[in-house]
Amino acid sequence: MKGTNIREVPVGRPPGNAIAGPVLIKLGDKVSTDDISPSGSQVLVFRSNMPAIAEFTFRNVDPEFVARARAASGGFIVAGQTYGQGSSREAAAVGPMFLGVRAVLAKSFARIHRANLINWGVLPLEFSDPSDYDTVAAGHRLRIGGITAGLVAGELVVEDETAGRRIAVRCALTERERAILLAGGRLAHTRTLAESAA
Repeated sequence: MKGTNIREVPVGRPPGNAIAGPVLIKLGDKVSTDDISPSGSQVLVFRSNMPAIAEFTFRNVDPEFVARARAASGGFIVAGQTYGQGSSREAAAVGPMFLGVRAVLAKSFARIHRANLINWGVLPLEFSDPSDYDTVAAGHRLRIGGITAGLVAGELVVEDETAGRRIAVRCALTERERAILLAGGRLAHTRTLAESAA
């Protein structure tokens, strides 16, 4: 019997061949997993309830983030160097995914957080030219097409429809990581494999 605070684990959805939406937040360098998904007793009581934990996403950085993400039905995060540093907290990947974040564009990623983003179906995209970070602002509408071929090549193009610019990004993946991302995350990938084996 499940307790009243235990909820089903959310499953990501495949990106398809194109995704679009606004930049929900633009962050600087060294954003930690604690910045993304705060710790503390107020949050810990929901540790088996990801929908509730998602409500705390970026609360200490931008209290309006969750409402903005919900109003936009998701979008993108833009960040600087070493996005996701600190603990290996999966909630820092699951929370944004649950709120509809489809990709994070950053100058670089902390290794474990990058793996967590992949496992939850969020594209971890690095600016090919770090100076392109300066051209993207919160609220800009972005579009990424040709996702399947781009993930195979390890290079994609982000169209900043607001600024009228095209931005090259990298996403070097192993074959397994690519399959996980295209399925919508590790849970979705595992489910697909199980169904195909049945």
